[in-house]
Amino acid sequence: MLCAHCRHVAAVSGGTLCAQCAAIVAPPPPGPTPAGVPGQAYGGAPAPVYTGAPGPWLRSPVGLGRAAAIALGLVIAADLFAVWADFLEIDITGVIADGGHGDDVTRRAAHADRMSAVSGFVQLTTMAISVVLYLCWFYRVRVNAEVFDRSAHSKARGWAIGGWFTPVVGLWFPRRIAADIWDASTPWGARRSHGLINTWWALWLFSLLADQVAFKSSLRAETASELNDASVMALFADVVDSVAAVLAIAVVLGLTRMQHEKALAGPPPA
Repeated sequence: MLCAHCRHVAAVSGGTLCAQCAAIVAPPPPGPTPAGVPGQAYGGAPAPVYTGAPGPWLRSPVGLGRAAAIALGLVIAADLFAVWADFLEIDITGVIADGGHGDDVTRRAAHADRMSAVSGFVQLTTMAISVVLYLCWFYRVRVNAEVFDRSAHSKARGWAIGGWFTPVVGLWFPRRIAADIWDASTPWGARRSHGLINTWWALWLFSLLADQVAFKSSLRAETASELNDASVMALFADVVDSVAAVLAIAVVLGLTRMQHEKALAGPPPA
């Protein structure tokens, strides 16, 4: 009798399928569903298997990590554009403070004001884009870290988003969550320092403070000399923000690489 499936090869004795078709169409052996494996591939490769109770599953953070890094790169470009606009403001307000006047001074002042307004809009736009992409990536790596080690997290999963917008606790919750993710994502049996995360977070908080000081200085400024001082403060804040964005890219790329390599490495050795 021919195989009931392929109709080309004789069926095995006492059955309706040939040996090859029987291996293809036979259902997998019964067993518990491994935690973190919904059945789809991870990054083009078979999904790693982690034994345990069903729960969150691994999803590749590579795409979101690259998108977040590119968005942060746009933030850096916007900050550098703002630095140039700050130099224009510093130059013209210094001229006015020294008694300069005339059509040329008026023209330069109007140009500096336009560039400052444009740079502010570009900074706001790139920041909004980076916030959305960064939070999507941050939540993805938080879920992945829970698959690697559920016991390594001191904050619930929802704080990966809410911690950034909650007053007071937003000063340390995101850093704590990032450190937990970092620990859970390190290679099996290895330990890595939190130096990069601590430096990035300290500079990020400092940049927020510098932005507030610069903003309030610009609101209080009335004379050319005060406007010059406010522009200097804005320049400092933009430089600090760009450096903080560079460190944020380092954190995103480093953590993404760690999780990707750990996922492909499979479960911990016995």
